[in-house]
Amino acid sequence: MIRSAAKNHGDVWVVVEPSDYPAVLEALDAGGDQSSLKLALAAKVFQHVSAYDEAIGRYLEAAAAPEPEGADAFPPFLRIQAGRLQSLRYGENPDQAAAFYGYPGFEGGLAGLTQIHGKELSYNNFLDLDGALLALSPFAFSPKPAVCIVKHTTPCGLAVGDTLERAYEKALATDPVSAFGSVISMNRAVDLPTAAALSHLFVECIVAPDFSFEALNVLSEKKNLRLLTLPGGAPSFDREPGLETWWGAAPEEVRNAARFLAAHSRLPEAWVLRSVYGGLLMQGPPNPPFYGIQGEEWRVVTKREPSEAEMDDLRFAWAAVYGVKSNAILLARDGTTLGIGAGQMSRVDSSKIAVRKATEAGLSLEGAALASDAFFPFRDGVDAAAEAGVTAIVEPGGSVRDEEVIAAADEHGIAMVFTGRRLFRH
Repeated sequence: MIRSAAKNHGDVWVVVEPSDYPAVLEALDAGGDQSSLKLALAAKVFQHVSAYDEAIGRYLEAAAAPEPEGADAFPPFLRIQAGRLQSLRYGENPDQAAAFYGYPGFEGGLAGLTQIHGKELSYNNFLDLDGALLALSPFAFSPKPAVCIVKHTTPCGLAVGDTLERAYEKALATDPVSAFGSVISMNRAVDLPTAAALSHLFVECIVAPDFSFEALNVLSEKKNLRLLTLPGGAPSFDREPGLETWWGAAPEEVRNAARFLAAHSRLPEAWVLRSVYGGLLMQGPPNPPFYGIQGEEWRVVTKREPSEAEMDDLRFAWAAVYGVKSNAILLARDGTTLGIGAGQMSRVDSSKIAVRKATEAGLSLEGAALASDAFFPFRDGVDAAAEAGVTAIVEPGGSVRDEEVIAAADEHGIAMVFTGRRLFRH
């Protein structure tokens, strides 16, 4: 019926979006030629009908065939319905136009954030916010406050602490120079002590479950600082295996933030899209290696097993390296990143950068844990780590030279575990 009405839009007003009611009422009161508005309304009708037909087609297609697996689970034709949520001043650079789109009916992810202060978000802000939430997602169920500082979509500092202020101070200590102009994500509401500490640093955006009244008073003095809050997430993500007992007594605000962070990159669809010139790439979403719960089974491959403290450092480092651009090397101790090497063509170069960053920040690497997002192809990475003071390493394993790498770890007395899982992020 609405399709037929739209075909006669010259004589018929046809409205499928309640948001258009005010404009239609105003046009009716004004009278005169309203052909351009009627044409725009008709266009929305055909888009609406098309989306409806597409939904029916997908439903029938799924019902007619057995549940596909692996690569066959991806649709033979990719049809995307997304609405423009925001036009941006410009893109990655001032000579590029840009806009932000969201999925109809889905208010999660970046589209679910609420901005409560500061100037309009930029294209780069959106990218960094996505990186900050992705990097923090493995700490969704951390029993302690966690803070992630992101620059150019990859972490330059990440830490957990007994208080949010302490977690921020530890994360900032990793690389205070790179933190200038950063985006910061937190898994707890920002309180006054944390806000006071944050006020000394130039920050583009802060995203957290909430901001106390006192914290907001302090941070809102910076007119351009963008402050955003998280919505609640999907309750199904409460049920991660091995979730610690602290969860039952946690405030609902903390649990809502955990749900949202745990779901980041996994909702609304179980796939991730990336554009390339000439087409689109599609893959399944990554599953965060959650810190604070017993999840993945690891295999100790060296003669020496990690101590209890080293194992905690390894689990923290493995969760933290998840959000770092490949090739990624991350050094950590006591719930704090010490040095991060990211995005290098050589894993050894990433290792050298991580060590140099820690040294420049005045952080000791004695007894540190090292996480590598992919296997060490040669023993030189282990030798360099041992020279820096590393005593425990976590990596996927799977290299043809694994035995050589394990032998190097044994020579240095390093405890090494294999996860059997790679964490590339390109």
